[in-house]
Amino acid sequence: MRDAAAFLRAHTAVAQPPLVPEISLHLATRITPIWQATEEWLAREGIEPPFWAFAWPGGVATARLLLDRPGLVAGRRVLDFAAGCGIAAIAAALAGAARVEAAEIDPLAIAATQANAALNGVAVATLAGDVVGQPCRWDTVLAGDVCYEAPMTRHILPWLRGLARAGAEVLLADPGRAYVPREGLEAVARFTVPVTRELEDREEREVTISRLLP
Repeated sequence: MRDAAAFLRAHTAVAQPPLVPEISLHLATRITPIWQATEEWLAREGIEPPFWAFAWPGGVATARLLLDRPGLVAGRRVLDFAAGCGIAAIAAALAGAARVEAAEIDPLAIAATQANAALNGVAVATLAGDVVGQPCRWDTVLAGDVCYEAPMTRHILPWLRGLARAGAEVLLADPGRAYVPREGLEAVARFTVPVTRELEDREEREVTISRLLP
Protein backbone atom coordinates (compact mmCIF):
# COMPACT_ATOMS: atom_id res chain seq x y z
CA MET A 1 0.00 0.00 0.00
CA ARG A 2 3.00 2.26 0.52
CA ASP A 3 3.86 1.89 -3.19
CA ALA A 4 0.23 2.62 -4.09
CA ALA A 5 0.29 5.82 -2.04
CA ALA A 6 3.52 6.90 -3.74
CA PHE A 7 2.00 6.21 -7.16
CA LEU A 8 -1.04 8.27 -6.19
CA ARG A 9 1.05 11.26 -5.12
CA ALA A 10 3.17 11.11 -8.27
CA HIS A 11 0.32 11.01 -10.77
CA THR A 12 -2.40 13.26 -9.31
CA ALA A 13 -2.95 16.78 -8.07
CA VAL A 14 -5.36 18.13 -5.48
CA ALA A 15 -8.46 19.58 -7.13
CA GLN A 16 -12.16 20.13 -6.51
CA PRO A 17 -14.64 18.09 -8.57
CA PRO A 18 -17.51 19.77 -10.42
CA LEU A 19 -20.59 20.63 -8.35
CA VAL A 20 -18.83 19.74 -5.07
CA PRO A 21 -16.35 22.52 -4.20
CA GLU A 22 -16.58 21.52 -0.52
CA ILE A 23 -14.50 18.40 -1.23
CA SER A 24 -10.88 18.21 -2.39
CA LEU A 25 -9.53 15.10 -4.11
CA HIS A 26 -6.32 13.70 -5.54
CA LEU A 27 -7.30 13.64 -9.22
CA ALA A 28 -5.60 13.07 -12.56
CA THR A 29 -5.00 16.36 -14.31
CA ARG A 30 -3.70 14.88 -17.56
CA ILE A 31 -5.48 11.76 -18.60
CA THR A 32 -3.05 10.06 -20.98
CA PRO A 33 0.01 9.98 -18.66
CA ILE A 34 -1.84 8.30 -15.80
CA TRP A 35 -3.36 5.68 -18.09
CA GLN A 36 0.09 4.93 -19.52
CA ALA A 37 1.65 4.83 -16.07
CA THR A 38 -1.05 2.51 -14.83
CA GLU A 39 -0.50 0.16 -17.77
CA GLU A 40 3.12 -0.19 -16.62
CA TRP A 41 1.98 -0.68 -13.00
CA LEU A 42 -0.65 -3.18 -14.11
CA ALA A 43 1.94 -5.24 -15.97
CA ARG A 44 3.93 -5.42 -12.75
CA GLU A 45 1.25 -5.61 -10.07
CA GLY A 46 -2.00 -6.65 -11.79
CA ILE A 47 -3.81 -3.43 -10.85
CA GLU A 48 -7.05 -2.26 -12.45
CA PRO A 49 -7.24 0.82 -14.74
CA PRO A 50 -7.19 4.13 -12.81
CA PHE A 51 -10.91 4.74 -12.43
CA TRP A 52 -10.09 6.03 -8.93
CA ALA A 53 -8.24 9.03 -10.40
CA PHE A 54 -11.40 10.69 -11.68
CA ALA A 55 -14.58 12.00 -10.06
CA TRP A 56 -17.18 10.09 -12.07
CA PRO A 57 -20.63 11.67 -12.47
CA GLY A 58 -22.49 9.14 -10.32
CA GLY A 59 -20.22 9.80 -7.37
CA VAL A 60 -20.30 13.56 -7.90
CA ALA A 61 -24.11 13.61 -7.95
CA THR A 62 -24.32 11.41 -4.85
CA ALA A 63 -21.91 13.65 -2.98
CA ARG A 64 -23.91 16.75 -3.92
CA LEU A 65 -27.14 15.10 -2.77
CA LEU A 66 -25.73 14.11 0.62
CA LEU A 67 -24.25 17.54 1.29
CA ASP A 68 -27.55 19.17 0.32
CA ARG A 69 -29.66 16.66 2.27
CA PRO A 70 -27.53 15.41 5.17
CA GLY A 71 -30.55 13.83 6.82
CA LEU A 72 -30.23 10.98 4.32
CA VAL A 73 -27.14 9.70 6.14
CA ALA A 74 -26.75 11.61 9.42
CA GLY A 75 -26.29 9.17 12.28
CA ARG A 76 -26.37 6.18 9.93
CA ARG A 77 -23.96 3.38 9.04
CA VAL A 78 -23.05 3.95 5.39
CA LEU A 79 -21.37 1.83 2.73
CA ASP A 80 -19.94 3.46 -0.40
CA PHE A 81 -19.85 0.47 -2.78
CA ALA A 82 -17.29 0.51 -5.63
CA ALA A 83 -16.11 3.77 -4.11
CA GLY A 84 -13.47 4.80 -6.66
CA CYS A 85 -11.91 8.00 -5.34
CA GLY A 86 -14.21 7.91 -2.31
CA ILE A 87 -16.11 11.12 -3.03
CA ALA A 88 -19.49 9.77 -1.91
CA ALA A 89 -18.00 8.25 1.25
CA ILE A 90 -16.36 11.56 2.12
CA ALA A 91 -19.61 13.44 1.56
CA ALA A 92 -21.43 10.96 3.82
CA ALA A 93 -18.87 11.55 6.56
CA LEU A 94 -19.14 15.33 6.15
CA ALA A 95 -22.92 14.99 6.34
CA GLY A 96 -22.71 13.37 9.77
CA ALA A 97 -22.86 9.61 9.13
CA ALA A 98 -22.13 7.57 12.25
CA ARG A 99 -19.74 5.26 10.38
CA VAL A 100 -18.65 5.21 6.75
CA GLU A 101 -17.10 2.27 4.94
CA ALA A 102 -15.81 2.36 1.36
CA ALA A 103 -15.47 -0.89 -0.57
CA GLU A 104 -13.15 -1.37 -3.55
CA ILE A 105 -11.40 -4.27 -5.29
CA ASP A 106 -8.53 -2.05 -6.53
CA PRO A 107 -5.66 -1.38 -4.09
CA LEU A 108 -5.00 1.97 -5.76
CA ALA A 109 -8.62 2.99 -5.19
CA ILE A 110 -8.26 1.99 -1.55
CA ALA A 111 -5.15 4.16 -1.28
CA ALA A 112 -6.92 7.02 -3.06
CA THR A 113 -9.93 6.85 -0.75
CA GLN A 114 -7.70 6.83 2.32
CA ALA A 115 -5.68 9.80 1.04
CA ASN A 116 -8.78 11.73 0.03
CA ALA A 117 -10.50 11.10 3.36
CA ALA A 118 -7.42 12.37 5.19
CA LEU A 119 -7.28 15.39 2.88
CA ASN A 120 -10.83 16.29 3.90
CA GLY A 121 -10.35 15.52 7.59
CA VAL A 122 -12.93 12.72 7.81
CA ALA A 123 -12.86 9.10 8.92
CA VAL A 124 -13.62 6.50 6.25
CA ALA A 125 -12.90 2.81 6.84
CA THR A 126 -11.85 0.98 3.68
CA LEU A 127 -12.86 -2.56 2.70
CA ALA A 128 -10.46 -4.16 0.21
CA GLY A 129 -11.90 -6.85 -2.03
CA ASP A 130 -15.30 -7.94 -3.30
CA VAL A 131 -17.94 -7.41 -0.62
CA VAL A 132 -20.79 -8.72 -2.75
CA GLY A 133 -22.54 -11.42 -0.75
CA GLN A 134 -21.75 -10.02 2.68
CA PRO A 135 -24.74 -9.73 5.03
CA CYS A 136 -26.28 -6.33 5.55
CA ARG A 137 -24.77 -4.29 8.37
CA TRP A 138 -25.46 -0.86 6.88
CA ASP A 139 -28.36 1.56 7.05
CA THR A 140 -27.53 3.24 3.73
CA VAL A 141 -25.67 1.89 0.71
CA LEU A 142 -24.37 4.25 -1.98
CA ALA A 143 -23.72 2.82 -5.45
CA GLY A 144 -22.60 5.34 -8.04
CA ASP A 145 -22.12 4.54 -11.72
CA VAL A 146 -21.95 0.76 -11.24
CA CYS A 147 -24.14 -0.49 -14.13
CA TYR A 148 -21.69 0.09 -16.97
CA GLU A 149 -21.13 -3.58 -17.87
CA ALA A 150 -23.54 -6.51 -18.07
CA PRO A 151 -21.39 -8.94 -15.99
CA MET A 152 -20.87 -6.32 -13.28
CA THR A 153 -24.59 -5.56 -13.12
CA ARG A 154 -25.54 -9.26 -12.95
CA HIS A 155 -23.01 -9.73 -10.16
CA ILE A 156 -24.05 -6.85 -7.93
CA LEU A 157 -27.75 -6.17 -8.52
CA PRO A 158 -29.23 -9.21 -6.73
CA TRP A 159 -27.05 -8.45 -3.70
CA LEU A 160 -28.00 -4.77 -3.67
CA ARG A 161 -31.69 -5.68 -3.85
CA GLY A 162 -31.10 -8.15 -1.03
CA LEU A 163 -29.65 -5.35 1.08
CA ALA A 164 -32.78 -3.33 0.37
CA ARG A 165 -34.93 -6.28 1.48
CA ALA A 166 -32.84 -6.45 4.66
CA GLY A 167 -33.78 -2.86 5.46
CA ALA A 168 -30.96 -0.77 3.99
CA GLU A 169 -31.72 2.27 1.87
CA VAL A 170 -29.82 1.61 -1.37
CA LEU A 171 -29.20 4.73 -3.47
CA LEU A 172 -28.19 4.00 -7.06
CA ALA A 173 -26.74 6.93 -9.00
CA ASP A 174 -26.79 6.36 -12.75
CA PRO A 175 -25.63 8.72 -15.53
CA GLY A 176 -27.36 6.81 -18.31
CA ARG A 177 -25.27 3.65 -18.48
CA ALA A 178 -26.57 0.84 -20.65
CA TYR A 179 -27.28 -1.77 -17.99
CA VAL A 180 -29.10 0.18 -15.29
CA PRO A 181 -32.31 -1.67 -14.34
CA ARG A 182 -35.49 -0.27 -15.86
CA GLU A 183 -37.76 -1.38 -13.04
CA GLY A 184 -37.67 -1.36 -9.27
CA LEU A 185 -36.29 2.16 -8.97
CA GLU A 186 -37.78 5.19 -7.24
CA ALA A 187 -36.22 8.49 -8.33
CA VAL A 188 -34.88 10.64 -5.49
CA ALA A 189 -32.98 13.42 -7.29
CA ARG A 190 -31.48 14.45 -10.63
CA PHE A 191 -28.31 16.42 -11.35
CA THR A 192 -26.56 17.69 -14.46
CA VAL A 193 -22.86 16.95 -13.97
CA PRO A 194 -20.15 18.50 -16.17
CA VAL A 195 -17.79 15.83 -17.60
CA THR A 196 -14.80 15.74 -19.91
CA ARG A 197 -14.95 14.41 -23.46
CA GLU A 198 -11.73 12.54 -22.73
CA LEU A 199 -13.79 10.23 -20.50
CA GLU A 200 -17.32 10.62 -21.86
CA ASP A 201 -18.94 11.18 -25.26
CA ARG A 202 -20.43 14.52 -24.20
CA GLU A 203 -19.78 17.55 -22.00
CA GLU A 204 -22.33 16.78 -19.31
CA ARG A 205 -24.24 13.82 -17.94
CA GLU A 206 -27.73 13.74 -16.52
CA VAL A 207 -27.49 11.66 -13.36
CA THR A 208 -30.56 10.17 -11.74
CA ILE A 209 -30.25 9.01 -8.13
CA SER A 210 -32.85 6.39 -7.32
CA ARG A 211 -33.85 4.33 -4.33
CA LEU A 212 -33.44 0.66 -5.26
CA LEU A 213 -36.57 -1.22 -4.30
CA PRO A 214 -36.39 -4.77 -2.87
